[in-house]
Amino acid sequence: MEIVEVGPRDGLQNEKVVLPTSVKVALVTRAIEAGLRRIEVAAFARPDRVPQMADAEEVLREVPRSPKVRYAALVLNGRGLDRALALGDSRPHEINYVVVASDEFSRRNQGMSTAESLAAFRAVAARARNDGFFVTLTVAAAFGCPFTGEVPVARVREIVADAGPVDEICLADTIGVGVPIQVTELADAVRGVTAGVPLRAHFHNTRNTGYANAIAAVASGFTALDASLGGIGGCPFAPAATGNIATEDLAYLLRRSGLATGVDAGAAAAAGLWIGGELELGQVPAQLGRAGDFPGDLLLR
Repeated sequence: MEIVEVGPRDGLQNEKVVLPTSVKVALVTRAIEAGLRRIEVAAFARPDRVPQMADAEEVLREVPRSPKVRYAALVLNGRGLDRALALGDSRPHEINYVVVASDEFSRRNQGMSTAESLAAFRAVAARARNDGFFVTLTVAAAFGCPFTGEVPVARVREIVADAGPVDEICLADTIGVGVPIQVTELADAVRGVTAGVPLRAHFHNTRNTGYANAIAAVASGFTALDASLGGIGGCPFAPAATGNIATEDLAYLLRRSGLATGVDAGAAAAAGLWIGGELELGQVPAQLGRAGDFPGDLLLR
C-alpha cells in the first residue's frame, strides 16, 4: 500500500509557525530516510493567504533529487501551473489540483463555485498532462462540508464524471467527518465513472475515524493513502479541521495488517517528533512516537 507523505504541504500549511526553507527541506529528507517515496512538498498558493507556502519554488529547488522519489505540488489555478513549469529541472513530478465538493466551501476556499473550479481544472489538467506532469484531482470535502453539512455521494460522482482525463482521483475528508461506510459508498460510486483510474484517499482524524477510514479504503481498493509525519496539519479555510492521519501510525497499522508500505515506522515516528519540536507543538497528534513500535520498542524497555 502506497503512503503519500503530505506533511511538508498539508501538514505545514495550517501551523502557526512559519518554518524556514532549510527546515522544510530537512523534513523532506527525513521522510525519504524513513522510506517515503512520494511526497507532496509545496503549494503554489498566494503567499498572503497561505504564508507557510510562500517559498514553494525554493523548497523544490533544494529538496534532494533521486530517481526513486517523486515530488508533488498543489496547484490551484493556471498561475500555479505556470510557476511549476517555470522551475524547469526543479519542477515537481506531479501536480495535485483541488476541487471542493460544495459550492459554499469552494467559494470561501477558491473564490468560485464548484462548477467554475472544475472547468478551471480541466484547462489546467490538459496543459499539465501535455507537459508531462502526472495529474491528481483531489475532491475536497467529499465526505462533508463545514458550512452546508452533508455532501451527497451523487455530487462527488458528478464531479469526477465531469473532470475529464486525469491520472488519479483523490477523495478527501477535509474536515474529518467521514466514516467507513462512506468510504465504501464513495469508492463504488466513483469507480463507476473513472474507467480504471487509481483511487487515493486523504483522511483527517478530527473525530478519531481517520484510521478506520484508512482500513476501509484498503478494503475498497484504493491504491494510495495520504498521511503526514506527526499527524500535523489541517485546512486553514475549514473551521476545526485538525491534523491528517499520522504517517507513522498508519505505517504501523498497515504493517501489522500484513500490508507492505516500504516505510520504517520507527524512523517516521522520530521524524514526527522532530517536526513537532520545530513547530513548537509540545506534543504531536501521532501516537507511535510516545507508545513505541511493537514488538521491537517494547522489548527494549
